[in-house]
Amino acid sequence: MGSIFCPSFRPLCSVVADHYLKLSARTPNRFFPLLSLSNIDNPLVKTKPTLPSSLSLSMANPFQVSASSTMGATNEELDAVSSSLVGENDLLIVGPGVLGRLVAEKWRQEHPGCQVYGQTLTTDHHDELIKIGINPSLKGTKPIHQFPYVIFCAPPSRTSDYPGDVREAALSWNGEGSFLFTSSSAPYDCYDNGDCDEDSPVVPIGRSPRTDVLLKAEKVVLESDGCVLRLAGLYKADRGAHVYWLQKGIVEVRPDHILNLIHYEDAASLSIAILKKKFHGRIFLGCDNHPLSRQEVMDLVAKSGKFSKKFEAFTGTGDPSGKRLNNSKTREEVGWEPNYPSFAHFLGVSD
Repeated sequence: MGSIFCPSFRPLCSVVADHYLKLSARTPNRFFPLLSLSNIDNPLVKTKPTLPSSLSLSMANPFQVSASSTMGATNEELDAVSSSLVGENDLLIVGPGVLGRLVAEKWRQEHPGCQVYGQTLTTDHHDELIKIGINPSLKGTKPIHQFPYVIFCAPPSRTSDYPGDVREAALSWNGEGSFLFTSSSAPYDCYDNGDCDEDSPVVPIGRSPRTDVLLKAEKVVLESDGCVLRLAGLYKADRGAHVYWLQKGIVEVRPDHILNLIHYEDAASLSIAILKKKFHGRIFLGCDNHPLSRQEVMDLVAKSGKFSKKFEAFTGTGDPSGKRLNNSKTREEVGWEPNYPSFAHFLGVSD
């Protein structure tokens, strides 16, 4: 086994050695630039730079670093060492909920050996995240390095400064891969059940607080050269509009309102496809291209026979109509197709 020479920093040697071996196994072209390496049988190692004796880092989690551990180290030294700890396919997920966890699972399948990190508002689910291979950290814990891939999946409902949270996430991106923000199709200014695509106009700022917060967050992303993915209504067997309506039984909204859907797994695969293409400064749309009225959705649910509860009726008349989304442009540019091309296909019935 090779040895790592730390002339003025003996306590760190064993930790660095272990981390070095792990990193060199998965990213052999990315070595610690500040370490002196000796007796390592690797033709890529040409020099023997040394680690500053004043520098001490926590290698376990890139978000954990104390003030005392970096006293005396220059910013350049910190940047050089911390950047060497990042794999070329490492991913940070801000808001690792249902969608974020699916992204993590699929990302690791496509990038064996990468590290996936998840930033949360509380520690409530950290044990769960660790069990599924996501390294958790708390929002507000400053990372000691940036990531080549960052995806922001957190909803706006649990924060008072959504654009500010997105701006903070953008600072965690090193610009090398891609930064993706999962938004909503709500900002598209169409409420007559008409056609709508990636280039359709959006609601003007000031008309709706709901769309304002999304558009302001999107602006932060685009100014950071990141990408926006506007998603239609997310669903899976036990989550989505159909589940909510089944639980209610009677819902006071109009039955002919058109809505658009995308399965959680398809939203995750589309997100990954965009990240892998390393797009910058773009807006994409995620939907299954099979718009349905609310009544059609619940008719399909009843037809499937897969749910024990029975839906009774939509009784509203005054709420606005919807929009018919089409993301053919996104599909062509990204090279993506959904695994569930329609809600009916998902349920195993004909529409």
